Amino acid sequence: MRWRAPPRSGGLGVAAMSYVAVDYLRRLSPAWHARLQPALWSVLALVAVSRVPYYRHWSAEFRSALPFVASMVFMLLALLFEALSVRSVTAVLGLDWHRDTPPLPDTGQWLLLASNEKLPQTIVDILRAPIIGLHHFLMLFMMLAFSVLFNSVEAPGLGLGARYMFTMAIGRLLRAITFASTILPSARPWCAYARFRVPAYPHRWAQKYYVPYASDADTIRKIINLDIAYADTGSYLGEYRPDWGAMSFLIDFLRPTVSEGSSWFSLLKKAGGGCNDLMYSGHMLVAVLTAMAWTEAYGGLSSVFVWLLVMHSAQREIRERHHYTVDCIVAIYVGILLWKMTGFIWPPKDARRDRRLLKLEKIQSRLIQAAKDSDMDGVRELLKEVELSTHEKSSGRRSKWVMWVFPCATIFSALTIVLLAFTWTSDG
Repeated sequence: MRWRAPPRSGGLGVAAMSYVAVDYLRRLSPAWHARLQPALWSVLALVAVSRVPYYRHWSAEFRSALPFVASMVFMLLALLFEALSVRSVTAVLGLDWHRDTPPLPDTGQWLLLASNEKLPQTIVDILRAPIIGLHHFLMLFMMLAFSVLFNSVEAPGLGLGARYMFTMAIGRLLRAITFASTILPSARPWCAYARFRVPAYPHRWAQKYYVPYASDADTIRKIINLDIAYADTGSYLGEYRPDWGAMSFLIDFLRPTVSEGSSWFSLLKKAGGGCNDLMYSGHMLVAVLTAMAWTEAYGGLSSVFVWLLVMHSAQREIRERHHYTVDCIVAIYVGILLWKMTGFIWPPKDARRDRRLLKLEKIQSRLIQAAKDSDMDGVRELLKEVELSTHEKSSGRRSKWVMWVFPCATIFSALTIVLLAFTWTSDG
């Protein structure tokens, strides 16, 4: 992993810590929070907009726009698939199973509870404090991506965003496939009963292939040996089957009830979060990807601060029984692995190196001659040409109005995404 030294001003790290501190004021002083948070948002937005005319890499951003949009579409499709998996896993055994099945023992939580009795109360209060949440990590990444306007992060910012979105989408797909293939007891057994209105009894598949063999070790051994469902289950309990047209195949996965079965899309929208999405933690995946992006793109002490926030968030997930310890641990190393695997998207190191080498080959003879003539001004001019060639090619072929409309549209869209991300994820 590459650690970059941040600019001497360290402005991005200060802005990140200020954002987290101001947002935590909602717990300490709601009145001051109501004053300071809009002011901080306005200052950050105005500073970013003021840098738009001086940004030199809009051509690179233009080329990264399509991959960024494609990554966003891929991310939305991954979230749709995850929502389907969450609802299916929660619904297949029915609410009675969720209510009656105790959660698994978690030694990580035991250690945290034991530490409460050993550590000073001040430290325990800090560990329990809701300092950081999902929306904070998303906003920290937004601030990191916007910092390309100040040359704090290597351009293009949309390329960094595309890598972040693409990596998160891959992580979400893997997560959905993982927990859709195995149904584990929830860390919060009350959650499914509070959030979902699925039938209380198991799905007909579970009635045939699971329920008759789940209560006796001998029947489990017998079905393994026979490799066939042998129990006489009689008549299955029926399912409510609304007319969803071409999407009717989703009925077996969503298990709608009469009170909520009019629209398959409304069921998927309510499936976010779930109660069996245990392996691995989606919150921790977002946190780790943000920390990895921050470490690689900016580095310095501020990235250490972000990793400390990740660790704080992990222990709170375990402490508050939102996830088991294994869910957080797996999310950490899966997030690191996935981020390292998507390095081909950003930053474009190889392309810049190739352009520099190509330009050096073209001016090699002129550079040697200028050095022989002790023409230092000429050497400087030639090296300046090499440096300019390192940056993205000129956008002269594109009309000027396109290169003015594109930055304005990009900034407006990015700020809109920031607002929507904060609004939709502010509740965790």
